[in-house]
Amino acid sequence: MIKKNVILALAVAVLAAGLLTAQKTAPFYEIKGTVLDNSGNPLIGASIRLKNSALGAVADLDGSFMLTVQDSCVTLEVFYTGYLKKEEKACFGSLNAIVLEEDTRQLEEVIVMAYGVQTRRANTGAPRQRKARDSKKAPSYYKIGSDSPQAEAFQTEDYSRIQENRFHRATQEPQSTFSIDVDAASYTNMRRFINLGQFPPKDAVRIEEMINFFEYDYPEPTGKHPFSIIAEVSDCPWQPKHRLVHIGLQGRTIPQESLPPSNLVFLIDVSGSMNEPNKLPLVQASFRLLVEQLRPQDRVAIVVYASASGLVLGPTPGNEKQKILQAIDNLSAGGSTAGGQGIQLAYKTAREHFINEGNNRVILATDGDFNVGVSSDGQLVELIEKERKSGVFLTVLGYGMGNYQDSKMQQLADSGNGNHAYIDNLDEAQRVLVREFGGTLFTIAKDVKLQLEFNPAEVEGYRLIGYENRMLENEDFEDDQKDAGELGAGHTVTALYELIPAGVESPFLASGNDLKYQQRDLTPQAKRSNELLTVKFRYKAPDSDTSELLEEVVADKKVALDHSSDNFRWSAAVASFGMLLRHSEFKGNSTYETCKNLAQSAKGKDPDGYRAEMIRLINAATSLDKTESGGR
Repeated sequence: MIKKNVILALAVAVLAAGLLTAQKTAPFYEIKGTVLDNSGNPLIGASIRLKNSALGAVADLDGSFMLTVQDSCVTLEVFYTGYLKKEEKACFGSLNAIVLEEDTRQLEEVIVMAYGVQTRRANTGAPRQRKARDSKKAPSYYKIGSDSPQAEAFQTEDYSRIQENRFHRATQEPQSTFSIDVDAASYTNMRRFINLGQFPPKDAVRIEEMINFFEYDYPEPTGKHPFSIIAEVSDCPWQPKHRLVHIGLQGRTIPQESLPPSNLVFLIDVSGSMNEPNKLPLVQASFRLLVEQLRPQDRVAIVVYASASGLVLGPTPGNEKQKILQAIDNLSAGGSTAGGQGIQLAYKTAREHFINEGNNRVILATDGDFNVGVSSDGQLVELIEKERKSGVFLTVLGYGMGNYQDSKMQQLADSGNGNHAYIDNLDEAQRVLVREFGGTLFTIAKDVKLQLEFNPAEVEGYRLIGYENRMLENEDFEDDQKDAGELGAGHTVTALYELIPAGVESPFLASGNDLKYQQRDLTPQAKRSNELLTVKFRYKAPDSDTSELLEEVVADKKVALDHSSDNFRWSAAVASFGMLLRHSEFKGNSTYETCKNLAQSAKGKDPDGYRAEMIRLINAATSLDKTESGGR
């Protein structure tokens, strides 16, 4: 009997060893393919997922993807905003071309939004009642960017009015002060409009956010300060007699494994307005990408809000990914929008599990359409300003179109020591939450302010390009109670000033009338110096209430435009594109053709293809401009 038991035990052991060996040596297969539209164009950022699995991939710039799986043939689920979801069998050894069909139902929804009953003006003003139109006569997209009364009447997206910065005479106003801005929401929102075949509303175009969408090749900081500073001066492409100053900041890059532990609260809008394919489903796909970046020392809680708010997942370690993903997948949309209540619960949850010397942050995903309880811009800003004192930072991710509340979300991010991104597809979610993980979620410097003093012996006048919503009073520079922008790990910040050299007459400058009671004589130092300007920087460490000061002197070395850096020319091309989209009075000699040529000369290294994409957008805007001109 004992002998039989021994033989049986040995047999079981051999069988188990065989199974273990088989498991270890089980083959893996690379399933490769492309995701295309009906015309054969790649659908960049399309989401590919193995059916009944969390395993997935995102289509790259060629629409290509690759999945490593255990079976030689699998069933894939493919999603892309504006297209019908598709299931398709894909096999190892062949290039699987997956073609998605446009979702005409979504197009009909867009038409309904364009010809809805209740609307409001693009900036301020009460809703107005309009008679609904026959959707059969409607165009396939709504021209939000059009100047026609019909387009204005059916505008339901909300943008703050931008009054472009003007030129100032250096003898009368020698200083210019502003807060940094690392947001890039305006660029992706602009891209969405042009991809829909229409120009964006001019107030949706914030030029500094377009410039700061792109990465620049700035040196890493080497000293005690968390960022490095560069300045470059050359010709202004759109005004040959003017000069352009390019100022760049590079935040210190921190390897992901060295980042402090995170206490994150996902605050997700699940109200009825989010029940559209490019809203809640895209939010869920975005957060799945973020969850994959989490480490065991990180933890996540999930708060949702609709008619009321609730905690659907308590703080959960980052290595319990399946539990977090399940909570995300179970979300569904419906009801009105009690955003203020959700914000309060999210901050309460973050405070209760606060990590000292860690990254404590609420990540809000919404279309911004708050309509229950605390909902006005003023009330929400006041609430966020109160909550930020706890040391919890805020990231705002905007989704959707038709009723997108850009103005509200920008204010919330600014008031909450945070940043604001607009997610128009899964590729953008990948950029913000994966490739720029540290910069989006980890603050290395807060309340960063810049103040430039111009030398009137060299500068007749100056204008800051963009940053209209970030301007500060000069006295705010030394006031540590004054809030300003935050800089994330690895982030870059770029600002451009257009200068009118001393002695150059310009219609943009008011007359420098002599004053009756004072004189403005230049100091001997200004007259004999070749200094163009002095840049001062103030910032605080994330856990400090006291600012530190840096200074940098900038001289004009008379570098010609074609000898300037790619950084300089690219930022100038983006600014030129923004001014053309805004129909700016300061665009000078800019045309879409000159803008494209300048961008092509500065494309440089473009590993992710974003610069090539902007050149494509310039081409598309050129075609739109010709179409609109021909229709007038």
